[in-house]
Amino acid sequence: VMALRHYTLDFSLSAPVDSASTVPGLLSIFHEQEMTEIVHDTRGHGYLATLVGKNGRAFLSSLSPQLLNALETKLKALLNGNITRIKRLPALVRGAKVDRYLPTTDGRLVEYDIDRLVYEEESAYQNIKIFHSKQFGNILVLNGDVNLAESDLAYTKAIMGSGKENYAGKEVLILGGGDGGILAEVVKQKPKMITMLEISFLVIDGCKMHMRETCGDVLDRLKGDCYQILVEDCVPVLKKYVKEGRMFDYVINDLTAIPITTEPEEDSTWEFLRLILDLSIKVLHPSGKYFTQGNSVNMTEALSLYEEQLGNLSCPVDFSKEVVCVPSYLELWVFYTVWKK
Repeated sequence: VMALRHYTLDFSLSAPVDSASTVPGLLSIFHEQEMTEIVHDTRGHGYLATLVGKNGRAFLSSLSPQLLNALETKLKALLNGNITRIKRLPALVRGAKVDRYLPTTDGRLVEYDIDRLVYEEESAYQNIKIFHSKQFGNILVLNGDVNLAESDLAYTKAIMGSGKENYAGKEVLILGGGDGGILAEVVKQKPKMITMLEISFLVIDGCKMHMRETCGDVLDRLKGDCYQILVEDCVPVLKKYVKEGRMFDYVINDLTAIPITTEPEEDSTWEFLRLILDLSIKVLHPSGKYFTQGNSVNMTEALSLYEEQLGNLSCPVDFSKEVVCVPSYLELWVFYTVWKK
C-alpha cells in the first residue's frame, strides 16, 4: 500500500471570486503534467475536482514541490491582490506503515517524528505500543495515549515532588509506573522499601527491553535490595493494605488516564479516581504525601472536577499543584501533591 501525501494551500480572499474565470487558469498547470480532472457537483458551493495522472494515480500521490510552487504563483497572478493570506501547509501523510499522528489531551492533532514501531502487544487490559522518535527516544503509548518517552525525566521528577522530597529510609508505594521511570529514580535515594503495583506484565516486559533510558535495569527483576514489583491490580491490593493497617510515607499514583481494574463495580472514571484517592489516603502516613499527575493545563473543567473529588474524600486533605513541561506531551501538564490536614 502506498502512503499518500496530501498537500494543502491555505488562503483567504478579500472578495468573492468567479470560479468560471479562475479555475481554467489553475487547471492549465495540471494539464501540462498530463493530468485530467473529474469535476464533482457541489451544488454551487465552490469548485471541486479530482485530478488524475496518465498512469491512473491521483495527483496527491505524486505532487512535486515544483508543481506546488507553480500553483501558488498562478493563484497569486490570477487573483491579483485579492489574496489576503496564503500559506503552504506541510503534507498530511495517510496510509503510511507507521502512524505518526497522535492527539493531545485537548483534541489537537500532533505529528510526531516517529520512524518505526519497536514493540506492540495486546494485553487483557490495553493496547501497548512503543514507538521510536528521533528527538524523544522511545515513546510508550497505551490505548493510543502517549504515556512517557525516554526524554521525559521532567515528568518523573514532577510526580516525585520536583526534588523537594527525601526518600531515604522511607516506605514508598507506586501505583502503576510500568515504564520503571519512577522506580529507577526512587531507588537511587535508598528508601527502606518500594512496593510497585503494575497490572500488566507486558508493559513491564516491553519497557525493560525498549525504554532503558527511562528504567535502567530495575525492571530486569521483580525484586531488588529495596523494592518489589507486584504484577497485580492495585485496587484489591490497596483494599487489603487498608484492612491490614499498612502505611506508607509516600504514595505515587502513576496509573494510566484510562481506568483499568479487575474490580467490576468501578464503572466510571470519576468513581475510579475517587476510589484510588480514598484508598491511597487511607494507607498514607499522617505526615506522608500523595503524588499524582493531573491533566493538560487546557483541560480546566477536568482539573476543577478532580479538585472537587479531593474535597469529597473520607479524610480531609490539602493539596498543591505544579505545571510542568513534559517534552513528548507537547502540552503543559499539571501535577498534584496531596496531604492529610
